[in-house]
Amino acid sequence: MRFLLPLLLLAQLAVAQDKLGVVGHNHMALHVKDMAVSTAFFRDVMGFKPIPVPENLKAIRSWFDLGNGQQLHLMAGRPDTEQIIHDKNASHFALFVDDIAKSEAYLKSKNITYHKQVRFDGVTQIYFPDPDGYLWELNQGKVIPKAY
Repeated sequence: MRFLLPLLLLAQLAVAQDKLGVVGHNHMALHVKDMAVSTAFFRDVMGFKPIPVPENLKAIRSWFDLGNGQQLHLMAGRPDTEQIIHDKNASHFALFVDDIAKSEAYLKSKNITYHKQVRFDGVTQIYFPDPDGYLWELNQGKVIPKAY
């Protein structure tokens, strides 16, 4: 019996170290070619709220609050020669929206070119590139998950 407690504690420790322990998403960082153009796109088109950047980084960084503790960080320095594949099945960032029809109308009003499709489970998806060619997806999930 006296060996059982240490074994149980060791087993709990082993289980606790069996995963990273991720509890949420903090930010994603994207290199951009033109900080002013990308900042305007994410602020004015995407509607992301700017976050103050330390004074020494203002020329090369732009940060945005996406809600629920999530952020987008833009970083200057993406080379013009770097190619991004415009394929909806390639790397992309997906965001939930509250009304996909209103989101589509909004993109049209901003003259944003997009691709629309219905996923296998009936969810409508809209894909479009940002000024640097990074692909974004909007979808209205059947149930929007709560924050962590």
